[in-house]
Amino acid sequence: MVRTVMVTGATSGIGEATARAFAGEGANLIITGRRWDRLKALKKELEADHGVEVLALAFDIRDRKQCESAVDSISGDLATVDVLVNNAGLAAGLDHFEEGEVNDWEMMIDTNVKGLLYITRRIVPRMVAAGGGHVVNIGSIAGTQPYEKGAVYCASKHAVHALSQGMRIDLLGKGVKVTEIRPGMVETEFSLVRFHGDERRAGGVYDGVTPLTGEDVAEAVLWAIMQPPHVNIDEIVLTPLAQANAYYTFRQKEQPDAK
Repeated sequence: MVRTVMVTGATSGIGEATARAFAGEGANLIITGRRWDRLKALKKELEADHGVEVLALAFDIRDRKQCESAVDSISGDLATVDVLVNNAGLAAGLDHFEEGEVNDWEMMIDTNVKGLLYITRRIVPRMVAAGGGHVVNIGSIAGTQPYEKGAVYCASKHAVHALSQGMRIDLLGKGVKVTEIRPGMVETEFSLVRFHGDERRAGGVYDGVTPLTGEDVAEAVLWAIMQPPHVNIDEIVLTPLAQANAYYTFRQKEQPDAK
């Protein structure tokens, strides 16, 4: 099993579930996010429950200097990162392009694309120097299937898809694996963030559907990591049974009360 795993965006959802999954396998962890209180609580829990070492780093992944400073502060055995899970990401707004908020666009691009680049650029040279490692990028089915009112979010995930493929090519022969995980509907804080805290709109996204959970995606990440050294899982697409792709979702209507 890997010794050290770094998970970005570990304060909730897929990132938190992934940290828990790896801790359960005995891996030491570096967990990052902006919410220090959540990171601190997760660190305490995982160390107590699994006896692993957990380093919590609170910073804004959109800020290049903060990213570099945080990564450069990692020392000791944790400095050799075996697995990097680029999970930090978000959607902001759901509007037709001509009505989109530029601030939302910048937030998505800065987080989903630039933040991923900042962290990965700092970690991958360490993997190359160590002779191996594994980068897992959490993408989305939106990375190949743009949908109405999601142009910029989809563009950011298209970038993750292209970057994953490009990294795979550039890292050939250097012992570093690259995997992209592309989920469909996952019930996390994703929609709550997209709708700027509007719980009614966020909850409506999953009406009539049993969505994926963060744990479902974490299991896919863990499976990809657990493959033999000669096997690279290039990408995994996973969706709820009720969702065929970004365009077609079957929603179960509530049955009327019996008279």
